[in-house]
Amino acid sequence: MDIHSIAFWFCVFFLLGVFFISVFGNFLFSALAGILIASYFLFYKKYAFVLLSLSVIMGAAYFLVFDYAQNAINLPFGVKTEFSGIVKKLEQSATRQRLILDLEPPYQGRVQINAQSYPSFRYGDSVAVSGIIQTPGGPAADYYRKEGIAGIVSYPAINLLESGRGNAFKAALLRLKGNIIKVFKQNLSVQKAAFLAGITLGERQEFSKEFEEKMSLSGTTHLVALSGYNISVIGWAVAGVLGLWFSRSWTFYFSVAVIILFVLMTGGEASIVRAAIMGIIALLAKESERLYSLRNAIVIAAFLMVIFNPRVLVFDLGFQLSFAALLGIVYLMPAFQKILNVKDAGFWNWKENALTTVSAQLAVVPILLGNFGIFSLTSFAANILILSAMPLTMGLGFVMGGVGLISEFLAGATGLIANLFLTYELWIIEIFSKFTLPIVTESFGFLAALAYYSLLILFIYVQDSRRSF
Repeated sequence: MDIHSIAFWFCVFFLLGVFFISVFGNFLFSALAGILIASYFLFYKKYAFVLLSLSVIMGAAYFLVFDYAQNAINLPFGVKTEFSGIVKKLEQSATRQRLILDLEPPYQGRVQINAQSYPSFRYGDSVAVSGIIQTPGGPAADYYRKEGIAGIVSYPAINLLESGRGNAFKAALLRLKGNIIKVFKQNLSVQKAAFLAGITLGERQEFSKEFEEKMSLSGTTHLVALSGYNISVIGWAVAGVLGLWFSRSWTFYFSVAVIILFVLMTGGEASIVRAAIMGIIALLAKESERLYSLRNAIVIAAFLMVIFNPRVLVFDLGFQLSFAALLGIVYLMPAFQKILNVKDAGFWNWKENALTTVSAQLAVVPILLGNFGIFSLTSFAANILILSAMPLTMGLGFVMGGVGLISEFLAGATGLIANLFLTYELWIIEIFSKFTLPIVTESFGFLAALAYYSLLILFIYVQDSRRSF
């Protein structure tokens, strides 16, 4: 077995171990599952797989170690307390703000502060808080544990102690992000600026509840979840410009650095982290003149994200949607191309966009039904119509944000063109938020999802029995 296959199967079995203990919460069950899998391969004398399958136990053990380290907290729950902490993350809107604090001695842990919109705070601010820390509970408990948030404080008294206590580099990136969004606001209407900030930078703080509902009804919410296209646009731009002056090696290093900076600036959502890891692997393959294995890239991206935080595998909806959609595009799309005999992308890539949309949407149906209980059939048409214009819109957004930092005139000129595409896309969202064909269910559990994905796998296998899963 070659090194690439060893890496692939090790990651697969490791992820399986994390999955077992995340779902069933029992290490002995996870270990027993690993032993049973190893016994199966031992019976068929596949000794390499016997050793690799034992990484199921490693995955489960890693989850426990991570969970133990994350629970090393010292917080006074249920009583009014005064404490201080540093703002590590924040979300602000017109009516409220949510701060994530890393507490300072004598306390230890991470808490979420739900506060009024004023006074506003920034990343790196040191603040004093007086309030009651409550333990997260209810359906969102797993989300808070995944985020490492041990307590919640609602509308306490907050006073600024000191600014600039965060990482100076990250603070500079966040200021750059804020300046780009400011350029959008100066050259576009409120809703268009918010939508452009969403599709380019993943920023949704300026979205109104009405607009969020329209995106949900039209099945287009995923458009503001950063994806591989953002990474590819940045990679192409950096490589194209720097390649004129630097060697291939230096262009590679700069491209990787810019991708990492973009991930840090946009907050590191699951979809963009996955895309960034895969993009860097692709760049590395090109630089080292080795074949790029998409199968390995997908699994390694998932493995690296789970190493950083094993709870994302089961408890992060963005992680699940991102990888499910990607797997749909990678495996379902070729099957549809074969059965429909599609040999070209079509005018303005409409055929390719249609197949991409259908493949990705079909792959995420169980996740959407399981979490939200609704899926609109008209979302296929909405996404097909929007995706044809989306690449150029995003490209114009990046250009406008960049040139707007040095020239208001150039930003305005670019904004006039971007405005046309944004008008069209928002019109599509408006139309399909009113005309929906929803599938509604109160319960879509694990067995239903397993049956659904089994049928998809069977469909792919029938179309191409030689394709590797």
